[in-house]
Amino acid sequence: MDTHLAADLRAATRTQHEQAEAMPFVGELMAGRVPVEAYVDLLAQHHAIYRALEAAEPFVRADVAGATMLFDALARCSAIEHDLHILRGPSWREQGQTLPATDRYVDRLHAVAGTWVGGYVAHAYTRYLGDLSGGLAIRSVLRREYGLSDDVLHFYTFPGIAKPKVFKDVYRARLDALPFDDAERARVAEEAGVAFRLNADVFADLGAVYLS
Repeated sequence: MDTHLAADLRAATRTQHEQAEAMPFVGELMAGRVPVEAYVDLLAQHHAIYRALEAAEPFVRADVAGATMLFDALARCSAIEHDLHILRGPSWREQGQTLPATDRYVDRLHAVAGTWVGGYVAHAYTRYLGDLSGGLAIRSVLRREYGLSDDVLHFYTFPGIAKPKVFKDVYRARLDALPFDDAERARVAEEAGVAFRLNADVFADLGAVYLS
């Protein structure tokens, strides 16, 4: 069944995507005008988010259709942990706290990603394709503006994906092959919008810490 879910997701999240990119914290980070600790803090927030998202994988794998949306090459937790171990040291887990917006994001992931395949799909789409699409640009900024080496930029490195564009085409084809009817497709697209708003809230919380 060809549901065109990928196009629905792209259309449903276009405005939120543009709004997130225009947030002050994102602009200041990309311009190199916040301390490197601001990026490290963002990375720590991402760790909590990806840990919650990837914890849903056993549930998704048990579903025949859902299992087609799992790719080992996309997993980010171990890469983030590697980077944090170097950037903050061996005791990085004991340093800092998750922000209120991150806690809300994690709560949402626990509520929907591990109980509803469509919920996992919505959140995985917004996170993983975003990483693949914008990761190279962000990595270049972190190298140039913050002097970070590739050894602490594993989060934006996908060794199992030789050609990101080809991989994204495969990913979108699998989205379109999911056996979702119109109502379910609309529900997934709506949840993807929720994911973008939750992500923007994390940027807002970081902005309150580092731009005030």
